[in-house]
Amino acid sequence: MIRQEEMNTLCHKLIQTHPLVHHITNQVTVNDSANATLAVGASPVMADSPNEAAEMAGGAQALVLNIGTLNDQTLTAMLQAGQTANHLGIPVILDPVGVGATSYRRQQVSELLTKVKPTVICGNISEIKTLAGFESESKGVDAGDAFDTAFQAARTLSEKIGAEVAITGESDVIANRSNVLTLKAGHSNLAKVTGTGCMVSSIIASFAAVAEHAQLASIAGALTMGLAGELAAERLAPDEGIGTFRIKLMDAIEAVVTQSSLNVARVTAIET
Repeated sequence: MIRQEEMNTLCHKLIQTHPLVHHITNQVTVNDSANATLAVGASPVMADSPNEAAEMAGGAQALVLNIGTLNDQTLTAMLQAGQTANHLGIPVILDPVGVGATSYRRQQVSELLTKVKPTVICGNISEIKTLAGFESESKGVDAGDAFDTAFQAARTLSEKIGAEVAITGESDVIANRSNVLTLKAGHSNLAKVTGTGCMVSSIIASFAAVAEHAQLASIAGALTMGLAGELAAERLAPDEGIGTFRIKLMDAIEAVVTQSSLNVARVTAIET
């Protein structure tokens, strides 16, 4: 299991190192992802042109590939950036947004995975089930499946791809070939704010840029969002709603990392 001292050291290292995180990401949430990256102490760059994607990836310390608004141009950029990152040993975080929604997304992500090896795959339960080869009931880019198959889906996908797998949802699941962990942190308001899943991928990438291994980065990223959601909700006045929560969430993301508040007691190992 992860030790609290190890997590605290990781937070400090991220803030001190200020790594560059290259994003080829969802146009709907690009600003949220950039600000979340800044909030945890990393530096975001959003470069999705095939003319510069590989070069930009080569100068970064982590790469996020998010298919939320996928098109042929961004796919080309993802392939070029991903292959460069793999060649240089730079961690790649894949966020397969809505992968089960259309045949185009399924086909393109399948092609991407034949040419790029992700370090971490982060998605909701429906996205992970689709990639693992399970039947899924996705609703556009939102999850449509019960969480009771999360452990099996995460472990299956990790064994299939060889990546750390993070499932975000009512609980968070982190899995690899050796073990499965669950994280108990979060608030229901997180599901009412656009882009929280995309932000988690950006935060995981930020930690992956300085972490010794992918599991530690995945835990840190998921815990950051879960605990920040709790903190933002606690800070709401009685007459404040989801709009204010969204603003307070960014403050809370910064707070839980800068104050080293990522409590590893929220993480539990699961026997599978």
